[in-house]
Amino acid sequence: MGAKLSGPSGQNGKTIDQNSDINVTPFVDVMLVLLIIFMVAAPLATVSIRLDLPPATPPAPGEDPPEPVYVSIQEGGALFLGDVETTLDTLPADLAAQIGGSNPTEERVFMRAQAEVRYEQFMEVMNRLQENGYYKVGLLNEDIE
Repeated sequence: MGAKLSGPSGQNGKTIDQNSDINVTPFVDVMLVLLIIFMVAAPLATVSIRLDLPPATPPAPGEDPPEPVYVSIQEGGALFLGDVETTLDTLPADLAAQIGGSNPTEERVFMRAQAEVRYEQFMEVMNRLQENGYYKVGLLNEDIE
């Protein structure tokens, strides 16, 4: 295959005029395809987690909410209920005494542990609470001072 290039008079004396208009049709086609791809891919990129949150109800006027009860586990395996040291065996009884009321298992208990605590120790305390009916356990991620 070959081509012959000639000067401006190569077309029987006619000069070739250059077309300086940009053909935007392929550009628009590519943009529309990209738009469709991103419209389809954007909903797939979002991650949603279903949370069942209880409705917010303000306390009755003049009623103070109960003080939270904290179960803390320290590095050596020491177990504290608030500021009072306790053991794994006496934890349910001590917890019921500190919460008070007619049904202490219905109150929320907050549990926290130092970073050095082994998972096994943490789960022993959690299992002991659940064995005794304390299912409303909140986990805290804050430093113990």
